[in-house]
Amino acid sequence: MKRSTKVISIIIVFFLIIASVIVARTMIGKHFQKKFGKRPPPGIIVTEVVKKDFSEKIETFGTAVSNKTKSFRIKKEDLIGDLNLNSYVKKGDIIIKLKTGNIIAPFNGVLGYTGLTEDIFVSDSTFIITLDDNLIIYSDIKIPENYSSVIEKGLPIEVKVSSYKNKIFAGEVDFISSRINAETRSILTRVKIPNKKLELISGSLLEVSVKFNLRNSLSIPDTSVMMEGEKAYVYKVSKDNIANKIEIKIGTRQESNIEVLSGLNIGDIIVAEGLKKVYPRSKIKPIENGSKKSGSEWEKKSW
Repeated sequence: MKRSTKVISIIIVFFLIIASVIVARTMIGKHFQKKFGKRPPPGIIVTEVVKKDFSEKIETFGTAVSNKTKSFRIKKEDLIGDLNLNSYVKKGDIIIKLKTGNIIAPFNGVLGYTGLTEDIFVSDSTFIITLDDNLIIYSDIKIPENYSSVIEKGLPIEVKVSSYKNKIFAGEVDFISSRINAETRSILTRVKIPNKKLELISGSLLEVSVKFNLRNSLSIPDTSVMMEGEKAYVYKVSKDNIANKIEIKIGTRQESNIEVLSGLNIGDIIVAEGLKKVYPRSKIKPIENGSKKSGSEWEKKSW
């Protein structure tokens, strides 16, 4: 009898412990659910679909050539005073003073110096002085013949040089040859680049991009696009800040921008960055230009 009573007591204590654990877990679960169950939506950087200029490019190289240039061969012993080299002179200025008479600038330009040479016909050493009109720079480039149907006078160009790594010089196509070179299978094309600040120097190697098929298209940042095989997707944000995954058709990538051919309209709001934090039909807190916007502020935009 005593043994049965002891067993029953143990069973009761066991069930009381189980019940206590269940109650405790339930209370703890409710506490954490109350504390963490309603987390605010994540702050996500968004952007507005806009229009930007896009184009195709033909990339090639060329050498900078002055608009006009003139060389002066001068005997060393005839020179009077110092030469004001690498300076800009105007037409009519005295650029070189000599015992035999002065040399006048025939046009505006930069006075340069190519060095000492030994004259072939006389033993006296001579200077070779140059005057370059660099206000406009020209360059002859070779365009592959498969672009013969698109190349035309007036097309815009972009030029880069190693001495100005972060600068792009603008110019245009000035002349196109009427024939294709049978050996190089290319068309000789001349481009011109305004050079008012005289930053481009004759003889420089130019990286030339000729732009064609210019158009104004919808544009989105490349960080907003998700590629799945050959299909492209973005998260379009609704008025109530719900991110909806939609398929779009894309065109040319230009620097950090991607051309949109279909699937979006100008003024649409899309997720720009932080795609891993977003999933279809999830609610987000939009952030534009680093500042959080309330729902009412977003409603002022065109949807």
